[in-house]
Amino acid sequence: MFRNKTAWFSSSVPPACQHFWISEGGSVARWRKADYLFSEDATCPDTLRIYESRDYLWNQVVVFHSLFLSTCERRRSVRSVYIGHYVLPPASIQDEVREVVGRLIWESFDEQPETESWSMQTDDGPVEGSSRSDSSSSDAHSQGSEDSLGSSLNDSPDRDTCTGYVSMDNLPKYSDVLLQMHSVGICGSDVHYWQHGRIADFVVKDPMVLGHEASGRVVKVGSAVKHLKVGDRVAIEPGVPREMDEYFKTGKYNLSPTIFFCATPPDDGNLCRFYKHNANFCYKLPDNVTFEEGALIEPLSVGIHACQRAGVTLGSTVFICGAGPIGLVCLIVAKALGASQVVITDLFPERLALAKELGADFQLKVTGKVEPKQLAKKAEELLGVQPHVAIECTGVESSIQTAIYATRPGGVVVVVGLGSEMVTLPLINAATREVDIRGVFRYRNTWPMAIAMLASGKVNVKPLVTHRFPLEQAVKAFETTRQGIGIKVMLKCDQEDQNP
Repeated sequence: MFRNKTAWFSSSVPPACQHFWISEGGSVARWRKADYLFSEDATCPDTLRIYESRDYLWNQVVVFHSLFLSTCERRRSVRSVYIGHYVLPPASIQDEVREVVGRLIWESFDEQPETESWSMQTDDGPVEGSSRSDSSSSDAHSQGSEDSLGSSLNDSPDRDTCTGYVSMDNLPKYSDVLLQMHSVGICGSDVHYWQHGRIADFVVKDPMVLGHEASGRVVKVGSAVKHLKVGDRVAIEPGVPREMDEYFKTGKYNLSPTIFFCATPPDDGNLCRFYKHNANFCYKLPDNVTFEEGALIEPLSVGIHACQRAGVTLGSTVFICGAGPIGLVCLIVAKALGASQVVITDLFPERLALAKELGADFQLKVTGKVEPKQLAKKAEELLGVQPHVAIECTGVESSIQTAIYATRPGGVVVVVGLGSEMVTLPLINAATREVDIRGVFRYRNTWPMAIAMLASGKVNVKPLVTHRFPLEQAVKAFETTRQGIGIKVMLKCDQEDQNP
């Protein structure tokens, strides 16, 4: 009956069901590899892990109630038992489903008299039979008992004629929201993928939508979404964990090797008119925070995470290498967290001028002739002391060297900029002075703090946006960013609303 098919069984499923599956030619596999997933309890921990996985949320797997197998065994047939009737929804939405269809099929099964007649649709038309297996029903389905499970699944109706249960394919995504995109900022990584097709080990092999600094308006919500409604303005956190692995459980989901991330191969971004995203990673914007500010929460989050990793606090002295968008948000966050003095470097005077406007106490122009130790000494002279913290935002080897030389003994260097895979650094200098070198990979748990900062007026990111283009002029916008013109280029995706 189940020859050449694989199944995964929850610990909630009676052993007899698994034995029946195997006796009819089926085999058992891990849930990600199995053709069919069976459970008897939506709240069982192993089943919950599937519901919470990206595979489930993205409609790549479906969980079925094991009563399906019990029914097949009684009838000695697959053809007369549609597996689509036995979809097991998450416990969180079962009440909502019951409001539409009444009792779920496995809840009403035990109450049906043994002699009650069933009318089930098969490929050959309606088949009348008893819910209890007998010789006549066995004969009627002798051929069906050898049919593959695939036909039963593929041909399952949209609605069960007995319960009215709607099939999984016609239910909305439980935890997703559909967004009408409004503002999407262009990041240096977007340009790099556009120009070079890869960043480190992330290689573009198929056409990919760019964009991950974004905000939009909710136009549709999944049935399990309770904190958002149609019309809400939201900022989008582009990284969504695919599974509850050790990184997720410890709050470091940004480090999960399987994380979904907008515009990182093979995952599409959100530079488009409409985009669907996990609602748990969409954050409602207060009325006094604009769409553009919502989109800028993504780079602002990099600054928050970098300053948290560095331990910036009241009275900290901070040295920032690079006054591009990321260096500037690090400056903004460092001052908001209480840094007493910040010195920032860059090659371009116009960027240093903006840094001064945003609160930098000292600006240090870099020339190609200055050695890292000399530049570090200049930063110390401006601050009057060696800084507690250095935040490197360029990825350039000489700049990382400067950051290490500049930092005081016992201080922290945070590497934010990503450059060459292999660089030469003065590690002995750092080691003998106990200078900690810490990496930063994106961010985690930063959107609520960023929104609070913006809503309170503690930080101002509006000056970062120097150019705006409608979505139709995306190529021109990307070329502007590629040439290093301005600071942040913003694309406007809503044809009816081009306002900030």
